Amino acid sequence: MEGPWVGTWRPHPRRGPILAEFSTPGPKYWLPGTIGHTAHDPTKYRAPAYTFRGSKGPATDSCSPGPRYLIHSSITKIGKHVAPSPLVTSRPKTKIAVTPGPSDYTTEHANRHIYYTAPVQSMVFRPKDLKPFQTPGPGTYTLPRILGPNTICTHANPCYSMVGKSQYMSAFRDLAKTPGPAAFGRVEMDIYKTRAPKYTM
Repeated sequence: MEGPWVGTWRPHPRRGPILAEFSTPGPKYWLPGTIGHTAHDPTKYRAPAYTFRGSKGPATDSCSPGPRYLIHSSITKIGKHVAPSPLVTSRPKTKIAVTPGPSDYTTEHANRHIYYTAPVQSMVFRPKDLKPFQTPGPGTYTLPRILGPNTICTHANPCYSMVGKSQYMSAFRDLAKTPGPAAFGRVEMDIYKTRAPKYTM
């Protein structure tokens, strides 16, 4: 025996890499999430997603300059506090405007619109006749007929007329010319009824 080896097996150089020498890929493969809207798994039901926005920072144009100005001590939060100091001046000149007085108005004509008054009839002259209008009257125009064949702008409807019965050689002038009951021949019953059978010998 040579060395610590038992049997006929001896170490030999390997022919390629083995899997035991490499670590697993771990979370290498990315799966779409099921929460939220962005990159959502299309095979899952999507629930509403909400985000929390942070507070907005103060705008630079609305910030106060800070304690950089020297404010006078008489300026308070309710205004300027100073001691009363009346001034002696002359009376201001006033310009008197000429305005109408109460007696310049006449309200008698307006009282009947405000207060209840009895009806008053007035007599006035007859108004002058107006100049007659040079417009044509209602009978000036002739409208086209609506019925009959001689129409211009409407559909021609059938037109019928009824005339009286002619009195020429009529029985109404001479009652003696009217026929009596015996003037007409006897009508056979076979004309207007079912004809009976006839036999001849």
